[in-house]
Amino acid sequence: MSVLIVGGAGYIGSQTAKHVARAGKTPVVLDNLVYGHRWAAKWGPLLEGDLADPVVIDRVLKEQNVTEVIHFAAYAYVGESVQKPQKYFRNNVVNTLNLLDAMVENGVRDIVFSSTCATYGEPVRVPMDEAHPQLPVNPYGESKLMVERILHAYHQAYGLRYAALRYFNAAGADPEGELGEDHEPETHLIPLAIRAALGKSGPLSVFGTDYPTPDGTCIRDYIHVADLADAHLLALAALDQHGGELRLNLGTGQGQSVRQVIAAVEKVSGRPVKVREVERRPGDPPALVADARKAHQVLGWKPRYPALESIVEHALRWHVQRQ
Repeated sequence: MSVLIVGGAGYIGSQTAKHVARAGKTPVVLDNLVYGHRWAAKWGPLLEGDLADPVVIDRVLKEQNVTEVIHFAAYAYVGESVQKPQKYFRNNVVNTLNLLDAMVENGVRDIVFSSTCATYGEPVRVPMDEAHPQLPVNPYGESKLMVERILHAYHQAYGLRYAALRYFNAAGADPEGELGEDHEPETHLIPLAIRAALGKSGPLSVFGTDYPTPDGTCIRDYIHVADLADAHLLALAALDQHGGELRLNLGTGQGQSVRQVIAAVEKVSGRPVKVREVERRPGDPPALVADARKAHQVLGWKPRYPALESIVEHALRWHVQRQ
């Protein structure tokens, strides 16, 4: 069986491709390599192409005998989405329509979609379950919510079966050291803190220290990238049993503050992290934490690496060996 992994040369996509191969299926990676890396596509064919081209999608589905799709390809910089909404809606929404239309045309009916907690917007309760109102506050979150709604409509009209997996904060690296987080620009806290500890950057910026949290800094739910990959395979397998429509949060259910992340990086690395405290960023809520009990109940999914120190340890090992 061939599983098309769109965006499979990226951070989470490449980890998922590895897990797909270990499950005995062939991961076929389609990536335009704008943010993905050729070196990260190690477990099956890498086809360089873009979802903006329906001809390419149709050819890949036919020639590779694709039976299932996992869709990661998206622009995901929140700030940029506010400045360039056209770019985000065209890439994240319009191009996804090209993929879904090709799937319907070719009789490929199963897809797992990489969604996000950004579809919820400002939290009205924490932890946040799947029934939490979806009121995105930026075009990135809007684009992901639009795709969730399109998937629902295609399910009803064409029998497309889908799982929309709403990630919280993806983090860590492959426990075996083969893959890791390599973004440019890098905006995620853990790799930025590691860079500061290793002396590969200046001081780490801490955005806001006056939040209504125990230590005054933002709290987020960090979920290991390998645990995310596990959930995608479980979601594909579960589509048969749950009416072909799943919407699930993926997180640990535990929140960690910015200061706690810094402390974990210092402990694991044995090095100090220089910081500079700056003003809050607009739109950063005090806390975002998942209620992921539904994923456990429906998929039997449970994070294997929930501890922050394990996440940091794997990420640090990756960054050190990349030096």
